[in-house]
Amino acid sequence: MIQLNINGQDQLIDVEPEMPLLWVLRDGLGMTGTKFGCGIAQCGACTVHINGQPVRSCSYPVSAAVGQKIVTIEGLSTDSTHPVQEAWLNLDVPQCGYCQSGQIMAASALLERIPKPTDKDIDEAMTNICRCGTYQRIRAAIHHAAETGKGIGSVIHYLSDGVDSKSVDSELISNA
Repeated sequence: MIQLNINGQDQLIDVEPEMPLLWVLRDGLGMTGTKFGCGIAQCGACTVHINGQPVRSCSYPVSAAVGQKIVTIEGLSTDSTHPVQEAWLNLDVPQCGYCQSGQIMAASALLERIPKPTDKDIDEAMTNICRCGTYQRIRAAIHHAAETGKGIGSVIHYLSDGVDSKSVDSELISNA
């Protein structure tokens, strides 16, 4: 039995230690938000956070995750109100959507590390592949989350600071 801390919850699962974390999440725990894309850690569809760092879970053995804090797209926000998720939705970033959970996980890790990233910072951090080519919208959403101060923390903290949600909506429309 292997014990993992996933999205703040301890999980006990009976799997082989060399099993990729991706398959533990998807098949063992039914957490299907993290996607399988390539299986060789190139595309980034399987990106999760381990101790705050973006990691490609398709090539990360579950044994290496023991004692680490794992966050999946499901743990980023229970209701899609994480600031990066909101920027994604407000700017219509997804096309087919398959890679987007990995893109969001990579973007949220970037904004945790660099709250106001430059285009160069984004290019260096966002190495995930999008088959639909939504890279410009991804970049715009990252800048939007950073510019509105919504790149880190939850929308609850953002709105409790006295920001009117209608003014946020107007800003989103004018910047789209």
